This record gives sequence, C-alpha cells and structure tokens, in this order.
Amino acid sequence: MDLPAGFSYRIVSRAGDRMSDGLKVPHAHDGMAAFAGDDGRIVLVCNHELSLGDQDQGAFGRDPATIPDFVQDKLYDAGAGVTPGRGGTTTTTYDPATGKTERQHLSLAGTEWNCAGGSTPWGSWLSCEEIFAGPGRSWVHVRDKAHGYVFEVPANAPGMVDPVPIKAMGRFVHEAAAVHVASGTVYMTEDQNSSLFYRYIPHTPGQLHAGGRLQALAIGRGQSVRTDNWSDRGKIGIDTELPVHWIDLDNVDSNKDDLRRRGAAKGAATFMRSEGLCVAGDDFFLTATTGGPERLGQVFRYRATPGTLTLIAESTQSSLLKGADNIVMSEYGDLLVCEDTATHCGIVGIGPDGTQYEVADNAYTDSELAGACFSPDGEILFVNIQYPGMTLAISGPWPAA
Repeated sequence: MDLPAGFSYRIVSRAGDRMSDGLKVPHAHDGMAAFAGDDGRIVLVCNHELSLGDQDQGAFGRDPATIPDFVQDKLYDAGAGVTPGRGGTTTTTYDPATGKTERQHLSLAGTEWNCAGGSTPWGSWLSCEEIFAGPGRSWVHVRDKAHGYVFEVPANAPGMVDPVPIKAMGRFVHEAAAVHVASGTVYMTEDQNSSLFYRYIPHTPGQLHAGGRLQALAIGRGQSVRTDNWSDRGKIGIDTELPVHWIDLDNVDSNKDDLRRRGAAKGAATFMRSEGLCVAGDDFFLTATTGGPERLGQVFRYRATPGTLTLIAESTQSSLLKGADNIVMSEYGDLLVCEDTATHCGIVGIGPDGTQYEVADNAYTDSELAGACFSPDGEILFVNIQYPGMTLAISGPWPAA
C-alpha cells in the first residue's frame, strides 16, 4: 500500500492463515468495524463476501463432512450438507501497542455475500447479505434457507453467534447500514441498479429483532425521482438541498426480489448502486457507485434534521475519485472513500469544501479496497484489500496530513 510520507501499515489479517479456533481466515475481506476491547485492544468484526461457489476460500474445507461440530451447530444455511454458505464474519483482537494480532475466530457462518454492514452504538456489527436467493437446488449448489437479510454479531462474542436474520429489516440485496445514535434508527443501502435508500425504525431502540417499520426515502411528493443524473431530465445539481420524506413499505420479507420496484412505484427515489454509508451526528453520507453522467460514482449527504438530500460529489474522468464505494468519516472531519474500479483502487479524501486528495493507493493488486474504519481513538485506519484478502492497520499523523 502506497501511503503519504510519515504513514505506515501493518498486516492484521491475511486470508488462509490459521485462526485461534483452528479454522482458516476466509478470503474476500469486505465491510468492517472497529470496537474498543480490553486493556487498549481493538476488536475488528469483518465481513467475508463469499458465494456458494467459493468452496475453497471459506474458513473450513471443501468437504462438508470435515466441518467441525461447533461450526455445524451455528451454520445459518448448511446447504443440505452439500454446499453450506461460505460467507460470514471473523472477529479479530488486535493490540496497537505491539502491532500484533492476538486472537481471531469465525463469528458468523452459513450466510452468503456478506458485503458491507455497519456498527451499532450498543457494540455490535450488522452484517448484510448482498444477495437475494431462495431455498432449492441450482446446478451443484443447494440452499436450505432464504437469503437477503441482516444479521447481528456482538463484538464481544467469544465464539460463533446464533445466526438469526432480522427479517423486519427487509429482504433485499443489502449493502451497508448505519445507526442514528439519537433515535436508534438504522439506515441502509442496496447494491442494485435503481436501488432505494432505506431506514428501519425499531419498536424498541437497540432491539432490532423485536420488530419495527421499514421505510424508503422519497424526493418531492410525486413520482419516483432518479438521482443518477444519467440524463439531463430531472438533473440534480451539486450542493442543491432537496427536501425529502419517507414512505412506509409493506411485505418487506417477500419471496420476490421486488421491494425496490414496489417502493419506487409508491414514489421512493432511486439510486444507481447505492453502496457505502456512514454517519456523523445527524448527517449520513452514501455513495452511488455508478451514478453520474459518466457513471463513475456519486456521493450524497442525507441530513436527518430537517430532512434533506444533497449531492456533494460526482465523479468524471478528470476527477480524482472514481467508483466510490465504502465510506467513513474521519476524526478530523473529512470523508475517506474506498474506490471500486476495474483497474485501479485507492482511498480518496473529501474535505468539507469538496477538495479531493489521495490518502492511499493499492499498489499490490487491482482489487477494490473496503471496510475502512478508524480505531476508537481515531489514530489507526483499518482497511481491507478484498483480494487476495487482508486487513491493514494504517498509522500516521492523520489530523496534519
């Protein structure tokens, strides 16, 4: 990883290494969050975006018969003993004082395409499945259960968690999640063309499994507004604040992948591959990876009070940022955006005045970067190189960079 002068990194997690529970670190490191551990340690909960076809890249071997009992007991989808889900999460304990990884274990298993997600104020990680699939057989793959859900993983869980989908949060191609601390409302993105921006209002804040109401963001009071700016019709200008409201959604656990279409029919706004999402107070920042006239990405700000949406960045061939994906707010007030392009990926900073600057450059592979998150004290930026799969801890003079 190429970094500015004065910065350095350590490798925290590497695909294929042996973990403390005897399993292997899965490949495809993706969304991630950092939590305060004991005695200054940092606990990382990391998604692994693996499909049923990635049988050799998971935490356990290709032969389902060799999966340890402690894993079998906690698989969300065992795939009829033929093709268990290979996605899920790992939990890593890292000591910043020594720069060493002290413990790693599998914490969620049997899910698929665990892409992004988000941390909660009560100390858990929301792991999101970026897939919509039902039970049945497809070629050589078998599923026992429906997929397309959010799962909660407490950061302090010492082993694997019970894999219980939060069905009231909707079944769709989930991407990221972020919690509004003041209200407990969870905002979510969807990695699809013409996707929606969702929010889940739990009946009891902090108790997501207890049910709640799912809504989608709408601009104006008429028909669905396209935010992609692919054409001049209805073009959204940079820094223009648009008043928004929220529309209630029904049948949120449908067996049809139609939630976004039904929401748009009711007037919800659509985004082009809405992926990254982060929160800072009442402000939420979300990315649309293929939005914009040149389809190179957009960054929006949603302001919960009074309820506005603003396009703050739109990429072109001449801009530094392209393919905006995972996003995090730094301790010093700038957004850091992970790129996901076909040829080159880095981390790009965006200042409050819109200025863009290079933070890091992946000189190792053409892989996207993902899971950017700061340590609780803001001193370390953790980020994943998705392929071949590793987590880096980047240290340096952040506020002065």
